[in-house]
Amino acid sequence: MTEPARINWTVLLPVKVLALAKSRLAVLAGSRRWELALAMESDTVAAALACPEVARVIVITSDPLAGKRLAALGAIIVPDGSGGPGGFPERDDGRQDALNAALLHGAAEAARRWPGTGLAALTADLPALRPAELGAALRAAARAPGVPGFVPDAAGVGTTMYAVAPGGDFRPAFGGASRARHARAGAAELALDGVPGLRHDVDTPDDLRAAVALGAGFRTTAIAAELFTQA
Repeated sequence: MTEPARINWTVLLPVKVLALAKSRLAVLAGSRRWELALAMESDTVAAALACPEVARVIVITSDPLAGKRLAALGAIIVPDGSGGPGGFPERDDGRQDALNAALLHGAAEAARRWPGTGLAALTADLPALRPAELGAALRAAARAPGVPGFVPDAAGVGTTMYAVAPGGDFRPAFGGASRARHARAGAAELALDGVPGLRHDVDTPDDLRAAVALGAGFRTTAIAAELFTQA
């Protein structure tokens, strides 16, 4: 099979206000929940920036600390445009929610500044992500121009990546049972082996243990070790 032409990819990561992030990790992290969320976001951004297929990473957030820290890693910060608290509430009814609105806002900014870029939405809680995993998924998405591709999470319910090559229609439907929603909307599920870090998002303490076992980034690993020791 002929490899597709190399695509200039823009990765989009929505980042909640840190005070509202990862509520299900409060049982483990307590008042340090924001630190853990920022560590995972930082490791995710760092992995994406190290992927050769990625030209740039845009973080959509209204949190000033997250914006400052992630910009220092090399991310481009775009305010979420909501005018609200940036909590990205999830709904499982397929309607547009704040998270997907933030992604569309970031995508519009990317299209304005870098016409012809591919767009890939990525969840910001993938601390075990490897650059090679993301590269494999983006190359797979590039093989079906005009058709969005997505990667389901490890549980087989949600989505961790949604990507559209240039010329395709970018319609993310993250939140809740997004795997089924993306499939119903005509997106192609990308059948990939050997990408556990890309599929493993973190919402619970057990998720965090599994991510550390997979080989999470050093920021997440450090704070997880402290939290698990104290638990």
